[in-house]
This record gives sequence, C-alpha cells and structure tokens, in this order.
Amino acid sequence: MNNPRISLVLLAILLFACTDENSVAPQLEQQDPISKSEIDETIIGSLQNNDEFNWGDVSDEMIWSALIHGDTVLTIGYQPANETDINGRISEIDIQQESWVRVSESIIDDAMTLLRQSDESFTEADLNLRKHEVLPFIEMKVSSLEAVKYLRSLPTVRYAEPLGYEVDFPIVDGGRIDSDSGCSNDPDYGIPSSDYTNISPGAKASWHLYANNVVNAWSSSTGSGIGIGLIDTGISPNQDNLNSNFNSGYSSGRYVHKYGFYVSSWWWWANPDGPNDDCGHGTAMAGVMAAPRSNDGSSVGVAYNANLVSVRGTGDVVINGGKEKTGVADALVYLGNRSDVKIISMSIGDVFSNSKVADAVRYAYGRGKLIFAAAGTSTSWTNWYGVIFPASMNETVAVTGIKESGYTRCDICHSGSKVDFTVIMERNGTENHPLSLAMSGNQPSTVGGSSVATATAAGIAALVWAKNPGMSRDQVLDKMKRTADLYPNRSSSFGWGTLDAAAAVNY
Repeated sequence: MNNPRISLVLLAILLFACTDENSVAPQLEQQDPISKSEIDETIIGSLQNNDEFNWGDVSDEMIWSALIHGDTVLTIGYQPANETDINGRISEIDIQQESWVRVSESIIDDAMTLLRQSDESFTEADLNLRKHEVLPFIEMKVSSLEAVKYLRSLPTVRYAEPLGYEVDFPIVDGGRIDSDSGCSNDPDYGIPSSDYTNISPGAKASWHLYANNVVNAWSSSTGSGIGIGLIDTGISPNQDNLNSNFNSGYSSGRYVHKYGFYVSSWWWWANPDGPNDDCGHGTAMAGVMAAPRSNDGSSVGVAYNANLVSVRGTGDVVINGGKEKTGVADALVYLGNRSDVKIISMSIGDVFSNSKVADAVRYAYGRGKLIFAAAGTSTSWTNWYGVIFPASMNETVAVTGIKESGYTRCDICHSGSKVDFTVIMERNGTENHPLSLAMSGNQPSTVGGSSVATATAAGIAALVWAKNPGMSRDQVLDKMKRTADLYPNRSSSFGWGTLDAAAAVNY
C-alpha cells in the first residue's frame, strides 16, 4: 500500500516540474559515504567506552555508509504502532495477525517507492526481499540514503541495521582478533595422565569434571531424557562418538540429530552448507556436553545420556557475518520450536549486538528454553572488553571460565557484571584445559576459553533437569544459582560463582 507521506512528496515533485516547461525535478541529494575506517573507529570507541555498541545510536548517514561498505542488506525490525509494554518491549508477537501484516507490507511498499525515485528501473526483485516467517523483521537491499532516513523515522520500525557490515579490528598488543579463532580440534597426544581419570567401562573423565563436582552427580543423574540444543559450527561426520557410537558403553537409549542453517555462499539462492563441522569448535563443544561414556578410551561428556540436537549456525566462533547472523537466528527459532529441547548452548558470539539475533533469542526464551552463552574468549581484548553478545542479554545465562584456585579468570576469558556462573577449566601452573572429542578418533583433544565453560554449564543443567523433569526453566536455574559457591552474594565479575553439579542435582 502507498504511504500518504510518500505520495505527498511525489506530488510536490510533480507539481514543481509542471510549473515551468524548462524546469527539472529536483534530484535526491548525493553524498559520499562515511569511510569504513571512521565507522570502525566509532564502533571500537563505543565498545571501549561503554562495553557495547548499538546501530540505533548512530546517524542515518553512518547506517547508509555501512550498507555501502557491506552487502547493502538492511534488516528492518517492525511492529504495529503502540504494541509495546511498559518496559518498551513488544507485548505480543504474531506476525500473522492483520495489524502486523499491514505494517510489513507498508514498509515494503514505501521502500519500493523511495528506491524507484533514484532508479526508475528498480523492481521488487532488486530488493532481494526476505520476510521472516516467524520473527518480526524484513531484509532488503537498500543503497539509498533517503530510504534509510525514511525507514528509521517510522514509528513502526524498531530497528534498521546493516546485515553484512564487518569491523576490521586493529592489531592490539601484537594480536588481531580473528573470526577463525577456535577453529582447530586435533587430537592432543601430550595430555598428562594427571589431567584425566580412567573410568569404567573404558572412558576418560577430564580433570575439570571433578573440579566442578560432575562425577559425583552421576550417581543421581546422567542427563537421560533431556534434549540439549547446540548452536555452533556443526559436528564432524568422522567422529564416531557423535555419530554411530553415540549410544555406546554406559550411554544408551538416546539420539543425536544434526542440521545446518549456515550458508557460506554469497549467492542468495544457495542452500545451507549442511550439518558437518569444518571448523572443529562445534565437535569439541558437543563432546564436552554429551560425549558417550564409552569403552574406547575417549573422553566422556558431562551429560552422557542426554539427547543432542546440533545445528550448524556459523562457519566459525564469531557471529559477525550476515550469513552467520541469519544462520544463528534461524537455528534459535528451530530449536525454540522443538518440544524435546530444553537447553540451548551457544559457545559463540560477537562483541556487539545484532537485533535480528536478539529477536531470535527472545523467541526461544519465550518458549521456555534455558539458554547458555559464552561470556567471551579473546587474547588482547580480555584486558578491556566485558561480556559479549548474546551472553550480555537478560534472556541468556552468561558463563565464563576460571582457574583452579581462587577467582582468577582464565587467561583468555572475559568477565563482568553480566556473568552469571563460572566453571573451573584452566589448571594452575600448566594452564592445561579440559578434554573433549577431536574431529575423529578416540584420542581426546583439549579445549579452553569460555566456550568449554559454557558447554560444561549446559551439561550440568541437563543433569539437574533430568533429576527433576517436571521443573520449569526458572526452577532448574534457581537450583544452579543456590548451589553455586558465591550465593547468596553476587560478584560484579563472576556472578553467582562456580557451579557445583552434584549439589545442584541433589538440592
């Protein structure tokens, strides 16, 4: 449908042109985009000063410039006017309702009208339009500054963000933040025997399972009947313990399902890559949470009788590319809709938020899912940056890793006021990390950072829920909170403190 405001603008242009045969209709103002380096400096400065960055806080010109420097895809979150509660959030989301449909159609029509002003040959096919079937957002190709200004001025637009813009972070203290960090998971043949215990029927229990009192919890719960959803880089098809041997040894009667929503291709018509792990990170996290208690000498997972639903949402551990944001958002909706999944684990994130992914987190949360997210893992950034997104959201449980004794975060782990729990995952002196499954074979790998802490916490939650299957998410979380070692106090850096699996299961 046509917007009255747009119609008036077009009418004014037409009337002006008709007043004089020799006059020319005024052209839309042209200007150069803000440089990418200036945009990056703005983002980094906000992160350093405020521990967050939000596209909603910058100018129309910067949004437009980021589109030009990226893939020109604008994500537009919409809502009917006056559909918010007293806290400013959407009171009820149902994009099939007539009021929601009208708003989305109006935004699309208005965008088409504006974009045709600057290019008469522009068609709806050029929009490359995507209207999400569940979440309240639209994505379209936008390269017009006037279109950005108008869309952001609408009361029915909650946000308008460039999807594919990526920050070129500078080298800091000799190291660069690399989106491929975490993408290695080879067998570790140098693991000292003091870092694991051989347990029946022939598995290895990582040292950190004892440090977090997981082994003592197994006499009461092994996670049976609870589904854990993992959003990560997928699962290796060559790791038998996450495929054909998922039920082996003391692990039985459970299932592993694998899906893929991440698309690496730049072509808009490309299909998802599939569920297989090309990075290694997802395989390691799956092993920490749910590897079988087998008889082949491999490492055992925290909840070795839990069900596992793995969804490949990313190509690496940072949700910074447009395809990764889309993959993660779709993964959250998918897992949110599965009644067998109680817990979602996300050992992935980014330094600044994305509203589309945030919408998806809230969608899954609204369906009762207990969502764990990594507080952050980096090198030189650890000295100044706090908890990353989406762990920074109120709907997620933020987890970080600490050393064996005292409250000292691991060398590459983030901390801050948004942290809810800690997991012991780095040895004093040696700085050795927990055991997990490698991409193939029975020889364990080792994995560190807040990633392994998050996967461990998700596994502990499965133990608690399996012992108390009738409980709600909030009741399970309350058990974990009340048995953490700092409760009833809350640290400004480490939340409620270190999880005690056995205490939480039996509380």
